[in-house]
Formats: sequence, structure tokens, C-alpha cells
Amino acid sequence: MMQAPMAALTHHGGRIDAAKALFPNAPAPWLDLSTGINPVAWTPPEGLAVDAAPLPDHSALARLEALAAAHFGVAAERVAAVPGSEMALRLLPMLGVPQPIVAVRPSYGTHGVVASTRVDQSALDDWTGQAGSLLIANPNNPDGVHRSPEQLARLAAAQERAGGWLILDEAFADAMPGSGFVGGDQVVVLRSFGKFFGLAGVRLGFVIAEPAVLARLRDLLGDWPVSAHAMAWGSAAYADRDWIAATRIALCERASAMDEVLARHGLTARGACPLFRMVETPDAAAIFQRLAAAGILVRPFADAPERLRFGVPAAAAELDRLDRALRHG
Repeated sequence: MMQAPMAALTHHGGRIDAAKALFPNAPAPWLDLSTGINPVAWTPPEGLAVDAAPLPDHSALARLEALAAAHFGVAAERVAAVPGSEMALRLLPMLGVPQPIVAVRPSYGTHGVVASTRVDQSALDDWTGQAGSLLIANPNNPDGVHRSPEQLARLAAAQERAGGWLILDEAFADAMPGSGFVGGDQVVVLRSFGKFFGLAGVRLGFVIAEPAVLARLRDLLGDWPVSAHAMAWGSAAYADRDWIAATRIALCERASAMDEVLARHGLTARGACPLFRMVETPDAAAIFQRLAAAGILVRPFADAPERLRFGVPAAAAELDRLDRALRHG
């Protein structure tokens, strides 16, 4: 049986606590490359005060959703804030989307939790649609596969012809060029705030869907779906167009630099998303152990022991630390 700490590392990224339990002699501080969260977070401007004493203001929620909608390129009435896109995934069966939910693999573990069945990515090449809902991520996690708007429109049309819906998880879409896939009345899109803005602890995400779906979502979440903190920071961040543009460029530069380091050690980086890269190698287990012993956590996978996912380091010093650990063990 897999040890509990190791099982935690293969279930989700960011489990430094479990890594410390498994590797108590690793040097500190740990370098966490196990997530796809931006390592250089958006910083709120000076003077942005958050009053956490009263209940959040409904006008502040409306402003947040309007700013997010403008960023996504959709009408504000098609956007609802949620306490993280993970929450939205788990609520899908209660939102009236057609059943069963079929998830594409490989992808997030939570996709498998909410879906009745799974299909391989290769099945999408000639997908003709089926009743129920097709759940896919774009860009995908962990392999970083990114589908064009034309490909997504084809999948949405195939689902509609078959009487089904398309559910699109765009948790990493902010790191990609363009505004994402807008979709239609039989498309539900999930967006994440925390990954691109580097603020996963704010617990903020969005559902883009037709008003009837959003009405059911609002009934489930109640009058105060997200905190005053999330409203204030989210509104300011989505309005910060200069930071968004500069960060997209910086992430691509960091990802390219990591690709070069991995290549120097015979590892081929895969994926179009600049927040993370996937590596497939028969030496994955040994590399994971070597890096963890050096205080560097990457993401292993219980169902694919040949895979490792590397989040991008924040700075040159961290990239150099990764290079040294891969070189010397």
C-alpha cells in the first residue's frame, strides 16, 4: 500500500507538508515546483483596503463579475463568481447539466470524481458527440495540450447535435494568448483566478454559462459566494491590464528557460501552457526522489509513473538550483 504522505503527493500539487514528512533531511527552504500556480503573484496596490467586518457588498460582487466578464470577453450576465473553480467542478452535477458527465483523460483528478466515465484524449480527434456532458480542460493538465477555438467549436457543435453539452475547464487559460472560448448556451466554462495571478489562497473562480445555469449556481452558493477580500483583490487584478500583459510574456520566458535546463539533462518538456511542463521518462521515479532529497518538489502521478510535472521557477536562482539537483543528485 502507498504511504499516506506519498499518496498525497500524487493526488495534488502543493503538499510540502507531506514532502517534508517523507524527506525530513532535505535542505530548507523547499522549492515547490509541484503546482501550476504562477510563482510571481500579482500584488495589490498600496491603499487597497479590505473591510472584512461587514458582509460583502452586492455591488462589489457585481463589479467583480463585470470586470472578470470583460477580461473573458463575455457579457456580465453570463458570469458568476465562485469560491474557486474546484468548487464549481464539484457542483456540476447539481447545476442541471446533462448527465452522464464524461471526462477526458489524462486530466485533473477532480474531473474523474465528478464524471461517470472517462475517455482518452485521442477519442476527441474524431468525436461525433454524445448525450450528456463532455468535460475537458484547455489547456489540459498535466500534459499542457492546448486546443484551438476552432477545435473547441467543433466539439461543442458535435455535442449539441447529439443533445449534449460541453463543459470546458479553462483554469490555466489566462496564461495563454486570447480570451478563451466563449461558447454558447450548451457550453459551460470554468475559470480560475488563483493560478495565473498566483493567489490560489484567495479561492476565487468563475462559471460562464447561460443565465438559467447561473441561477441554479447562485441558489446553491447563497447571497455571499465569495469573500470581501476576493472581491477587492479580484476586481483590482482583472483591471490591471499592464500586469496581465507583462506576466504573459514573463511566464513564456521562464518556461523556455526551464525547457533548456531540462533538455540539458535529457528531458523533453511537453505542453503549451507556460505555467508548467510535463516530462515523460522511465527514470521519473528516480528523478523525483533525487529532486525531493534536494528539497525540490515536483508532481508525480500514481496512474502514470513515467510522468513528472514541473511548475516554472520564479527566478534564475531557483532555476539554477533545479539544474544543480538534476546534475548532481
